Amino acid sequence: MPTERLTQLPDTVRRLIEKVSGPVADVGAINAGLNSAIAARVRTTERTLFVKGLPLDHPRVWTQKREAQIGPIVRGIAPQLLWHVEEGGWSLLGFEYVEGGHADYTPGSPDLPTVMATMIRLADVPAPGFELKTMPHRLRTFVDDPAELSWFAGNSLLHTEWNPHNVLITDHGALLVDWGWASLGAAWIDPALWALWLMALGHTAEQAESVAAAHPAWKLAPAEGLDVLARVQQRVWDSIAEQSEDDWARPMQLAAEAWNGHRQAQR
Repeated sequence: MPTERLTQLPDTVRRLIEKVSGPVADVGAINAGLNSAIAARVRTTERTLFVKGLPLDHPRVWTQKREAQIGPIVRGIAPQLLWHVEEGGWSLLGFEYVEGGHADYTPGSPDLPTVMATMIRLADVPAPGFELKTMPHRLRTFVDDPAELSWFAGNSLLHTEWNPHNVLITDHGALLVDWGWASLGAAWIDPALWALWLMALGHTAEQAESVAAAHPAWKLAPAEGLDVLARVQQRVWDSIAEQSEDDWARPMQLAAEAWNGHRQAQR
């Protein structure tokens, strides 16, 4: 469920930011995103930061810790993590502020190959030496037979959250943000999950799979594994849409239904 966004920095948060980055000169709200109580562009006397945060007692505060762990290993494909503070009842992350717009996933968008280039670079990042969620574990309640989960197993670092708001298009390429749901799994899962977002934003199933096929791992994706993932994703998005009134849930539900139908028709 979305987290209520604060419109002003609490005094405690401002003091914590100043403790690590110097006096705050200006604060601008960031409206995109659903998962942070605080998301702000913060200008100090030294630099401009993007700061995101959650109260330490928030049920998803673990995502902040996960991003702090992931930050050092995804340098170059994500904004640089400058610091992580847990103090005064808050978990705060400070990133370099990046000028850029959210990715355009519509058919024919020039952003598509840019996003794919970064996705391919991610596939070359070694699995981290700390524990991450795995795709078999995350999807375990959506399969008919636990044996189907073996299709999703792997040791590739996956972003998994391909909402276009999580992809910034800059002059130097695409950068990925919001790594809280980073997971380990089969390398073909990321392009497959991206294809769902492409469908939700105007691609047909055939078009989306054609775009995803530019990823080297797609060529190794087992047809049966893709079939199972399509069925699982329809169940995942049915569940999300049932519980959410956000305007992105229904298009994703329809995309997942269409992809599952497409995969079934290919058998």
